[in-house]
Amino acid sequence: MTKRLKVNSPYDGHLISEIDMDDATQIENALETAYQLARDYDKILPTHQRIEILEKTANLVEAKSEEFARQAAEEGGKPLADSRIELARAVQGIREAAHSVNQLTGHEIPMNLNPSSMNRMALTIREPIGVVAAISAFNHPFNLIVHQVIPAIAVGCPVIVKPARATPLSCLNLVQCLYEAGLPKEWCRAVVCESSLAEKMVTDPRVAFFTFIGSGAIGWKLHSMLAPGTRCALEHGGAAPVIVDHDADLEDTLPLLAKGGFYHAGQVCVSVQKVYVHENLVDEFSKRLVELAEKLVVGDPADEKTEVGPLINEKEVDRVDQWVQEAKSEGAKILTGGKKIGTTCYAPTVILNPSDKANVSACEIFGPVINIYPFKDRLEAIDRANSTPFSFQAAVITRNLDTALDTAKRINATTVMINDHTAFRVDWMPFGGRKASGIGVGGILPTMMEMTEGKMMVFRSKLI
Repeated sequence: MTKRLKVNSPYDGHLISEIDMDDATQIENALETAYQLARDYDKILPTHQRIEILEKTANLVEAKSEEFARQAAEEGGKPLADSRIELARAVQGIREAAHSVNQLTGHEIPMNLNPSSMNRMALTIREPIGVVAAISAFNHPFNLIVHQVIPAIAVGCPVIVKPARATPLSCLNLVQCLYEAGLPKEWCRAVVCESSLAEKMVTDPRVAFFTFIGSGAIGWKLHSMLAPGTRCALEHGGAAPVIVDHDADLEDTLPLLAKGGFYHAGQVCVSVQKVYVHENLVDEFSKRLVELAEKLVVGDPADEKTEVGPLINEKEVDRVDQWVQEAKSEGAKILTGGKKIGTTCYAPTVILNPSDKANVSACEIFGPVINIYPFKDRLEAIDRANSTPFSFQAAVITRNLDTALDTAKRINATTVMINDHTAFRVDWMPFGGRKASGIGVGGILPTMMEMTEGKMMVFRSKLI
């Protein structure tokens, strides 16, 4: 009997859909089909055909963007206004992949530089790496799939994608658009399966590239189990730090920091989490951040007025609340929030000076919580910000160019925003963490490069 997956709203629990789950036989068929495609040079779709398919896919997604945005909001809980932005980004990302194919170029390797290299010419090309296996996350249910699947299609790799169990419908929508645009079904397969089958799939030696977005514990475990030679990109969480120096323009940047911390109820891997504020500004900063937090509308993601929706499930609400109450019991001051709203939402919360060892400081919160830490010495604040095992995006708020540059160099991050929030991203920029936050580089073109590999050809001729 075929197992069925129930997809429920994270806001009120209503049943959205039921879908068939894939079994071991179906996973094996998907793997073997993809593997045989990847091995047969003559079956690789011509570049112009891939570009045409992607352009048609972008048009189809754009035409259905309101429908897809509403479904993404319903299954994932992100407010509708933000889900619409996600769909616009997804369309742009698909087009970006189509336009970036012409950047997969090689180069000439100099020869004739010594007697042994005479009469030779060498050049490199880029080739599709092979079968791509993708496991995705719930928090951007449409656009994350775009970033994992579309680059594979663009470069000519067959791809098998497993969406998050909480949000499979957005993934299925994108894959169906690819089919309608003319992509043969064997080139892209969405699978909805048990975790054990997903583990067996991605660790299979037929997989050439593994892309994962989600929990660090799961990602690093799977990384340790990959077959020899399988390349990967892992995107995990962080505890995004912000350094707010004494000369910061609060009028300009505070709304950005609030947005960066409370957007999608803080369920973003680079959400503003730890804000180190100079002692001369901390009172004003705290007061104004509280005011912004308390104005936010929390509730039904389908409501046009909602700014902060639910967490993905009740367990996560309970976890966030437990961490906040622990910080309070250890001496931190809850300036606003710190409470559940119903069973699925959590009030935007601002905490003053929690312990560095508290969970809200030492771990990724993944909830609508911003911590404030006063500092006197900027370098000490940077040292505190660098004390976690995470390294992803960070920010510095200052009007002083020297301070900005010095902080950006000292802080442990892959990207440092100057006078902006840590969650800023456009889909063509490199994106990814290091240390516990991940490995590899995301973004449309960077991912396309990761899903290809170089080959050198050396020509010998008496006439060269």
